[in-house]
Amino acid sequence: MTDRKRRLDVEGLKTKSSKTSDSRINPWTNEPYSQKYYDILSKRTKLPVYAFQKRLIETIRENQVVVIEGETGSGKTTQIPQFLVDAGFSNQGKTCTACTQPRRVAATSIAARVADEMDVELGYEVGYTIRFEDVSDPSRTVLKFVTDGMLLREAMSDPMLKRYSVIVLDEAHERTLATDVLMGLLQELLPKRKDLKLVVMSATLDAGKFQDYFHGAPLLKVPGRTHPVEVFYTAKPERNYVEAATRTCLQIHKCEPPGDILLFLTGELEIETACEEIRGAASEFGPDVPQLVVYPLYSSLPPQQQKKIFDKAPGPKVTGGKPGRKIIVSTNIAETSLTIDGIGKNVELFRYEFGV
Repeated sequence: MTDRKRRLDVEGLKTKSSKTSDSRINPWTNEPYSQKYYDILSKRTKLPVYAFQKRLIETIRENQVVVIEGETGSGKTTQIPQFLVDAGFSNQGKTCTACTQPRRVAATSIAARVADEMDVELGYEVGYTIRFEDVSDPSRTVLKFVTDGMLLREAMSDPMLKRYSVIVLDEAHERTLATDVLMGLLQELLPKRKDLKLVVMSATLDAGKFQDYFHGAPLLKVPGRTHPVEVFYTAKPERNYVEAATRTCLQIHKCEPPGDILLFLTGELEIETACEEIRGAASEFGPDVPQLVVYPLYSSLPPQQQKKIFDKAPGPKVTGGKPGRKIIVSTNIAETSLTIDGIGKNVELFRYEFGV
């Protein structure tokens, strides 16, 4: 181990040494970890990215820019920012780690999940900033999830981004305008701030482009979790794919085993139309059909309504009956940015009809 790496290791420990070294005590709250923390931890350790923690941190310490290619289900969005904080890259009250998200619902929901995983209260050690809403504390926040547009706005008032020690550009492959402009700004900022680290997280196809853009930055590949997938096609083209998709969801609800449904449509109008049709049909179900609830999800939906997608499915109508089911009707926001527990079926009929 080089002197430089040894020095960085010691500096990383300094941020927590004043709190506690007892593994049963949360270093951020000085309170014992809750049972919920241990329940979540057992699931975290099974994520593919968890096995790469040591290698990730070593690579990030040795390089100013690192590109991470993480497939869907690898856990990169929730785990890698925590790895950085745990390794001492954030100094409470001075600098923090920022993780950008292209969508507001992703920034808020991921922040809430990470706060649970770190066993802290949202808005203190872990926070988020989206348009018109800042849930963070400059004196305590060590990890903040922000939309790429808000970080870009912050860069206008503070071009050196002095508040941050690490910036994680997540979902960089989506190539939003704000993310592309941020990459251009960071390209100029990094030579001026040698202490600033940049982690670019991308899907499989574009990782090489980001490597080239950042002058041959090292690439780390993290595998994802795969699940058995069956693809069914319609026997013939459907005249109205929204009606066909809602009809398919209702058939699944009546005939298939328990498991929530995720229906992808193209925009707000189609989503609200599908929700109304499904609710109308569900209201006519008899007592022998399990309860069904429907939640829409699109970018202009108010945050409080967006969060409803994470509510648990309803229970059985009667004791000993079949459990209920929820259907989430969403744009492609739920395709990469979010992971919703309990999903058993995806319905994407419109893709097959138009060859998207």
